[in-house]
Amino acid sequence: MWIDSHCHLDFISSHTEVSLFGERLDALNIEKVIVPTVSPSNIQDVLQLSKNNDWCHYAIGFHPLYVNDITYKDLELLDGYLTNYKPVAVGEIGLDFFKKNNNHDWQEEIFIKQLKLAKKHELPVILHVRGAIDDVLKNLRRINVCGGIAHAFNGSLQQANQFITMGFKLGFGGAMTYARATHLQTLAKILPLESIVLETDTPDIPPAWLNKGEQNSPEELPKIGQFLATIRGLKIAEMAAIIRENTYQALPKLSKLYT
Repeated sequence: MWIDSHCHLDFISSHTEVSLFGERLDALNIEKVIVPTVSPSNIQDVLQLSKNNDWCHYAIGFHPLYVNDITYKDLELLDGYLTNYKPVAVGEIGLDFFKKNNNHDWQEEIFIKQLKLAKKHELPVILHVRGAIDDVLKNLRRINVCGGIAHAFNGSLQQANQFITMGFKLGFGGAMTYARATHLQTLAKILPLESIVLETDTPDIPPAWLNKGEQNSPEELPKIGQFLATIRGLKIAEMAAIIRENTYQALPKLSKLYT
């Protein structure tokens, strides 16, 4: 059974269309899908997806690319959601310095406040780290949260080991399936297998086999898992079991003890 640790289903489909995924995901042995929020405006949508689909679980947080619309009142709102709705993690939170903008200080302030909320509620975090891995790590050293996932990891081996030492798993997905992605493939091959989780990041980061215009979805996860299994020299069933266990370790409330 596979778990997609990061998927923005609410960005691609109506609730009716998402409900149709259920049978297809079951046929592909996809057990659970984690949908993080990105801003106050999509929290209710994500909660409703989870309510309508028992395979859909949610994290709640504010994405760094949306922070210009975030207020201190929104952070109070987030605190209430974390208290009352019991997400599997605080996410998607973090920093994005890849895009050239002038809001780095505000990104970092919002990130720090969300890390403090994660610590308060004893929740793991799902991290966005694009172009800002060292800055994310710096803040994790200051605010000791209970682990989580560094989503779409593309950093160095040294940075990977720093996350692992802090108790984080590293998210790999469609990006590693491209022939040019030799660095990601090397990381996927040499990192401790217990440190890896898989994701699709639907609708973003499609795998190499999708043609232009084809929509990424959680249905691609088993093929991504097969790609990783081939790199690691394992049978696909072995890989699925390992990834499942790793994801439960990263997000303990997702395990059957909590469902």
